[in-house]
Amino acid sequence: MKKIAVINDISGFGRCSLTAALPVISSFGVQCCPLVTGVYSNQTGYASYKSVDLTDSMQGFIDEWKKLGARFDAIITGFITSAAQGEIVSRFIDDFRDGALVVVDPVMADDGEVYDGFDDARISAVVALEKKADIITPNLHELCIITGREYSADLTDSDILAMAKSTGVNTVITTGIKRGGSVLTAVYSGGRFETVTQQKRGESFSGTGDLLVSFVTAAIVSGDDVFAATKKACSFIEQAIELTLAENGAMPYVAEGVYFEKLLFNSEFGMRN
Repeated sequence: MKKIAVINDISGFGRCSLTAALPVISSFGVQCCPLVTGVYSNQTGYASYKSVDLTDSMQGFIDEWKKLGARFDAIITGFITSAAQGEIVSRFIDDFRDGALVVVDPVMADDGEVYDGFDDARISAVVALEKKADIITPNLHELCIITGREYSADLTDSDILAMAKSTGVNTVITTGIKRGGSVLTAVYSGGRFETVTQQKRGESFSGTGDLLVSFVTAAIVSGDDVFAATKKACSFIEQAIELTLAENGAMPYVAEGVYFEKLLFNSEFGMRN
């Protein structure tokens, strides 16, 4: 069985991080091996939350994996709670990347706002991880931070292509590009550039980035190329948003994430029946 290590936090409520990654990756018949960075009562998009930071425990867990001779087909890194945690994740990549596809989701900002708690040291730790990646999945604002460009929602395809090339990463999937009533996802890989366009529905739901990176990585490990994997992931998320809006009958609380569970094990997306 193929294995994907996912380094991220887990929340009791709010479909994001590991609560998104575990079911999506498993639905492809791929084993999801979580290295938990922190435990949250509910994700940070809610008005309040309680959390436990697991930075001090991570290296011990990693050492046990080394004893087991663990090997992975892919490694996904997500939300990190501190610069110190970023260093642990960086060493993990060095220790386990042999034969593994390294996918970095540089979670730190969106729509012109840097997330709470991200000081210069923590941002630098995230940016350093992308230098070790085969694939990165920033949103538009995060791509601007990585490339040292001032954020603007009006950046063109040419701007995005130039920034993607300048990262030095082979594959860059840029999400959350808002244009009028549409949302675009841009894929740059091996010199090829394509965009996937979807109709914007509702607000920016929490956890859709986690769904995308989990879906794309599992699909690639299962045999898709990055362009096919991204198109399927975008369709999956679009249908999940439609289900969420239909189930609620009104605009739902976006921190809860999207209702994707009903779409799992759907052969339309390449998932296991």
